[in-house]
Amino acid sequence: MKIAMMARNAGLYSHRRLVEAAEARGHGIDVIDTLRCYMNIASRRPEIWYNGEKLPRYDAVIPRIGASITFYGLAVLRQFEVAGTYPLNESVAIGRSRDKLRSMQLMARDGIGLPVTTFAHDPKQTEEVLKLAGGAPLVVKLLEGTQGIGVVLADTDRSAKSVIEAFRGANVNILVQEFIKEAGGTDIRAFVVGGKVIAAMKRTGAEGEFRSNLHRGGSAQLIKLSPEERSTAVRAAKAMGLNVCGVDMLRANHGPVVMEVNSSPGLEGIEKATGLDVAGKVIEHLEKTAEKGTARTRGRG
Repeated sequence: MKIAMMARNAGLYSHRRLVEAAEARGHGIDVIDTLRCYMNIASRRPEIWYNGEKLPRYDAVIPRIGASITFYGLAVLRQFEVAGTYPLNESVAIGRSRDKLRSMQLMARDGIGLPVTTFAHDPKQTEEVLKLAGGAPLVVKLLEGTQGIGVVLADTDRSAKSVIEAFRGANVNILVQEFIKEAGGTDIRAFVVGGKVIAAMKRTGAEGEFRSNLHRGGSAQLIKLSPEERSTAVRAAKAMGLNVCGVDMLRANHGPVVMEVNSSPGLEGIEKATGLDVAGKVIEHLEKTAEKGTARTRGRG
């Protein structure tokens, strides 16, 4: 196959591993800087141009779209799709997962375990929102945040109210969620490929840090998932319509709850924690699905 990978930084571990895995299986792969693409949106002959040249026809595309360039990245990915290139993850599915509120609503519809989550616009409803979320401690989360940025733990109702008012004063959208104290500063990342969990790790936050993101100094180790956790991860991926994703869960007293579904999950932490060739599994899945033809939208909403 001839594969394109949309990625801003070809030197990142995840991108290098995907290139290595593709080449090891005999495929040609080009890394294309997403923001340097431009498009000719013409009827019956859609084109993507890059560095002054029209891109050739690719059999498949691997979108590695950073959260900060979601809008333009999805536009480029859609152009690949309309040109007949098979996407590892479809643009509509990535769009679902990037919208935290929408993804929560879709998973709630499908009965997937979630933390109690509230959302409102009117500042006068702050008190009601706090009550619906169960009261402090609470997590206040920016809808547009990523890698733990824009996530605040409020220990009291008064501090939660202050944080909410500060965010609203900045004219940003937020979610308010119950704090799963029993998780103890750890979470689970389940790596789903083709409707199966192929690897899982437990991430533990740095000392004094309630967020377990590896980018914030957390550590990771191999973990064995319960059948319920494995099922929850698979159902969350299906609700988004994602072929490949990282599903982040917490172990609550009442069972696993999903915090986020990541459509461009990093490979370094999961490969080092598990010792598995996750990149190879991703490319293997792409081989099997790209052969079946053009993209089909999965999931609903």
